[in-house]
This record gives sequence, structure tokens and C-alpha cells, in this order.
Amino acid sequence: MIGPEQLQMATRNHGMPLEALRYDITPVGLHYLLIHYDIPAIAAQDWRLQIGGLVGRPLTLSLADIRARPQVTLPVTMECAGNGRARMSPIAASQPWLVEAVGTAEWTGTPLRPLLEAASVAGGGVDVVFTGADRGVEGGIEQNYERALPVDAALRDEVLLAYEINGQPLSPQHGFPLRLVVPGWYGMTSVKWLTRITVVGEPFRGYQMVNAYRWKDADDDPGRPVTRMVPRALMMPPGIPSFFERDRFVPMGPVPLGGRAWSGWAPVQRVDVSTDGGRTWEHADLGAPVGAYAWVPWQYTWHPRRPGAYELCCRASDAGGRVQPVEPVWNVGGYANNAVQRVRVTVT
Repeated sequence: MIGPEQLQMATRNHGMPLEALRYDITPVGLHYLLIHYDIPAIAAQDWRLQIGGLVGRPLTLSLADIRARPQVTLPVTMECAGNGRARMSPIAASQPWLVEAVGTAEWTGTPLRPLLEAASVAGGGVDVVFTGADRGVEGGIEQNYERALPVDAALRDEVLLAYEINGQPLSPQHGFPLRLVVPGWYGMTSVKWLTRITVVGEPFRGYQMVNAYRWKDADDDPGRPVTRMVPRALMMPPGIPSFFERDRFVPMGPVPLGGRAWSGWAPVQRVDVSTDGGRTWEHADLGAPVGAYAWVPWQYTWHPRRPGAYELCCRASDAGGRVQPVEPVWNVGGYANNAVQRVRVTVT
């Protein structure tokens, strides 16, 4: 059951209304949002980014310094690792996402790699640790939110230090004045309110790496890390909804269906649609992807034969052979549940 703590989290965070799948680029106010602790109060003129650890030339940079560097804008689909958690049973005691914890924004910033090269990462560097200004208590440990990437992953060309979203300065809730954006990886990797980057000589064992965001089959299982987004397709709700249940109602006749699909591992190769609850499937038409690291649109025209109740599903497959499962694969934290979406529809 969902208790008061989870409801408390749900009022602080929000998902993307599925009708917003109509937009190639998600408006900022509709993009999903997860805030672990509090939104820190940061004055841009006082903020500095420290780059240190196993580097030959430690750096201290102001926001003006970072804005003066080469600029890149990338459309990136970002999804919370817990998306789909509330569709599992028993449900993990965390943010009760259904399937709406996703969005695609245009992130503007400067590539991380040249900065790490300017700092001269030492040969013994193993992980790059990213520290945010947000601070809280989790698992009985007082901590800043920190995540790490292996050095080779941090040096990928697409990894950004972003200071704008959709052409505007980052809003406070999205990490003002600077955040990390790691395309293809679940959103917990893209640390917000970034203050420090530290190169370390052994795998980082901070709380968010070894206790959270790990796929565990049991409480005593050390688990394996959750990293890249697995394939998922979502359907833009057809017709009109009932207020409370959010069931859909459509008239007889051709029913246009559509949505978006993505994968952090490989390009989406196919989207299939089922109108009988997943028993049979037909191919949908794919459009052009919004970008190399962003979702792809899909379309399908459904011709219901008679009025009545139906269950619609959509399923993505990527070029690496990964396919969405029909049913959830349970794990302790409720992570990476990419079981197919199910939409109840009544044809009138």
C-alpha cells in the first residue's frame, strides 16, 4: 500500500502528463521532476565549481567561466530509474511512480571532457565523483547527493555540464546554476546543483552508489548497479478520460494511436501495438528521432470492430535486441520496471 510518506514524496515530485507526449521537446513545467532532499539556495555570483582529486591541475570555475567555454545543445530523453515502481507488488517504499517519470529537454552547456582534460586526469583515476549542493539524511547517513561515473564514461563526448534547459537558465528545481547531464543513463546520474567534481583512484562507495539505485533480488543481495535506460514505449492517451479512474473513451471508427519510445542502450528499432491486452501484436510506424539521445515518435491506426472494453499496449525493441517485457520483473527497489504500458479504453 502507498502510505503517508510516499504521498508526501509525491507532492514534492511530479511526472509528465502523458498527453505531453505530443511535444518533441517537453515544456519545462511538464518535464518529470525528482528532488531527493531540499532545493538548495544558491547565489550565482557566489557559486563555484571545484575540480580536483587525482588531477594534475585542480580548477575552480565560476558560472561565467563555464558559460565562456564552447557551448553545445543536446535534446536528451531523461527517465527516473524508479519509473514504473508503483506497478510492482509489493511496492518499494519510495517515490510511487506509475509511468510518467520521463521528459525530453534541450540541455545547453559545455562538454565535460575538455574540462577534465584541462585538469589533467591522472593515470590512476578510476571514478569521477559528482557532488551536488543538496544535503540530507538517508539510510541514517548525513550526506550530500553524490554519484560517480567510471572515468571512461565521464569522458564520453555527449556528457554535459548544463546551465540551460529549453533555452532558459536552469530553474531552481532543475539544478540551478549547473547540473550534470549524462545522455542514455537514468536520471539519478545527472547530478543537480553541481559544486564539486573529484577524480578518485578506486570505485566510489558513496551511499547513492552502493546502497541506492541497485537491482536487488532480496534485501541481503548486494545487487548490481542500475545504469542505462532500458527500452520503453509510451502511448499518448487516446480519446477522453474519466476523471478519477483515467479510463479512456473513444468513438467507433479509425482511432489514431501514437506516442514515444526510447532506449539508453541502442536506437529504438521497432514499436509494436496490441489492442487485446498483449496477446497479439502489430508493428507501428516510426518517425524520425528527436536527436541521437532522445525519443522517437511512433504512430498506429486502430480499427476497432465493435463497441466495448479494450486494453491497449505498446512495446519497444532496440537495435541491441532488448525488448520490453509484458509483465514486471520485480526487484527490491522497484527500479527499471519497463513492463508494457496498459491503457483501458472503451469504444462507444
